[in-house]
Amino acid sequence: MKLARVAHPPARALKFRQAAIAYLHYAVLYEFGAWTLLQRDLFPAARGPVWMWFVLGAAIAAGVIWALWSWQNPWFARVVWALVAFRLPTLIDGAFFGGDLDVPEGLYLAAALVVLANLWMLARAAWDV
Repeated sequence: MKLARVAHPPARALKFRQAAIAYLHYAVLYEFGAWTLLQRDLFPAARGPVWMWFVLGAAIAAGVIWALWSWQNPWFARVVWALVAFRLPTLIDGAFFGGDLDVPEGLYLAAALVVLANLWMLARAAWDV
């Protein structure tokens, strides 16, 4: 089954490509953030093998980036926006209330800022006409 690309005006298509690039940066932050947690023995071991999470994260990121760049479906961008927005409560808790892990608050705050920038780019693709 081939997913049909929606024919958007060039300005709207550009917003989808920009959202894909922003999501790439978001994914890189999370992969390297997880790597940093692993190096400092802060990665939650109870959640399964570490390699599985790195591979799964990279696969999801690749799929989302491809779909935003190629498929350019506004509803897909809206669903991704909603899923990314669910990261904010954890990041806000960690940045301002210490969180559950022994991770510096600055890491949570930096991640929250990257999430907000990513949400902004996704929203431009999903809802701007």
